[in-house]
Amino acid sequence: MKTPIWLAVVCLAASLPTQAQTFKPIELKDQELANLRGRFVMPGRIISFGVVMTSTWQNAKGDVIGATSSMQIQQSTAKPQFYVSMINEKGNDSSRSQGTNTNTSTGTGTVTGGSGLNSTEGVTQVVRAAGDNNTAYNNVDINVTKASQAPATPAPATQQQGQALAAGSTLVGSNDAGSLSISSTGTGVQLNIIANNNQGSTLQRLAQGGLMQNTTLLGGSNQVRNLTSLNVVLRDSAPTTGSLNGNLDQLRGLRTIGF
Repeated sequence: MKTPIWLAVVCLAASLPTQAQTFKPIELKDQELANLRGRFVMPGRIISFGVVMTSTWQNAKGDVIGATSSMQIQQSTAKPQFYVSMINEKGNDSSRSQGTNTNTSTGTGTVTGGSGLNSTEGVTQVVRAAGDNNTAYNNVDINVTKASQAPATPAPATQQQGQALAAGSTLVGSNDAGSLSISSTGTGVQLNIIANNNQGSTLQRLAQGGLMQNTTLLGGSNQVRNLTSLNVVLRDSAPTTGSLNGNLDQLRGLRTIGF
């Protein structure tokens, strides 16, 4: 007579652990959360991704050296590629007539320390000045818009402006303001300017999920700009089945150049 009761108890006991196991929460460690943070977007949402980096140095005479490095990725992009446009401008008399200090004598300022800047993560913006009448500007723009399709682009032959920056290569330039190098390595893309006459230097690097904008000024009356713009276009309508993986495949190619 007691057999049905015991059978019911055994069945109930066997079912409870199964239900509890199904809804048991899984705890993630802080390190695991840090690796996940900011890494994922819904498949097919990104239909266009672009990066524009510009670094310029203007000395007291108005001479300017710099470069703009840009890349745009869409579904039709074969592989991620940066293109570089050099900036080389000669100072003119109008800057002098406005009372601009044209002294380009050797800088005598001294800046010490800063070795830890090479190990920072995320966005790092630094200006260290040991001179007078200098201007330095670091800025990062992140522009996210929505559209039903990617922005219209010119034909492939003219889609990008400037000289292609192949992985592992370096482009250089120089004028009276200083010397410039733009490199693409396994750690990302870097723009570096060393001003003439010990006026200082500036570096802008985008690599491994981080951005560095670092300027050191040792002389006087210099103007320095480090600008980076990240432009993302998200699809504002539900993607079709065939487009779920296409755009992610394009972005995955960034890993080969250090992103």
